Amino acid sequence: GIMMKNVEQVCDEVVKWLRSKVEQANKKGLIFGLSGGVDSSVVAALSKRAFPENTLGLIMPCHSNKEDEKYAHLIAKKLNINVKTVDLSSVYDEFISKMDSKTDNNLAQANVKPRLRMITLYYFAQLNNYLVAGSGNKSEATVGYFTKYGDGGVDIAPIGSFVKREVREMARFLEVPEVIIAKPPTAGLWENQTDEKEMGFSYDILDDYILYGKAPENFKNRIDEMNKKSEHKRKNPEVFTLDNK
Repeated sequence: GIMMKNVEQVCDEVVKWLRSKVEQANKKGLIFGLSGGVDSSVVAALSKRAFPENTLGLIMPCHSNKEDEKYAHLIAKKLNINVKTVDLSSVYDEFISKMDSKTDNNLAQANVKPRLRMITLYYFAQLNNYLVAGSGNKSEATVGYFTKYGDGGVDIAPIGSFVKREVREMARFLEVPEVIIAKPPTAGLWENQTDEKEMGFSYDILDDYILYGKAPENFKNRIDEMNKKSEHKRKNPEVFTLDNK
């Protein structure tokens, strides 16, 4: 593996960590969104190992590509994961209609989708006494490629310190179907969206920069800039105190 010690050992350590975090919070198990992507598939596989009886995957289409749902069911079946489907399309439409704002701001509307998913996850987490496990990875976090209080709104982040390349490696070890590992990563917020198209560079370039500090100059600057601008997304809200003049 790239930076991974032994991938099997890493996965075992994550599973132990998941158990200790759930126990610490006095919860019974784990819930996560099942999107059909590689990150959420890895979180699903690790959660299932940690809590074979108390794991729930939510499939939450919201005017989504039908393909995504197909892949979500594929991984659920492969791992024998308990799933629930909640279609949020009409909820989203109703929400947007209440906003009464004719806008071309694609992002304001698109970001509502992951935030509705976050609300849904917490609803069922409460019902089941589970913790919400996020599927954000270090590559996304570094450039702020996630929605604040959307897919970023979780209790624990089991793969948050691994870059995309490492997550793929974990996926292979955990026997995630190759078709899921190989497809282009997408946030699924609009038609034909892909991560790499939207970020403006490939995960390979990003991962190399995060892992080894190496990248072509123009990409270095772009990544540094994105990192700086998204700092607030990775931190708890800043609190003013009188002594921080």
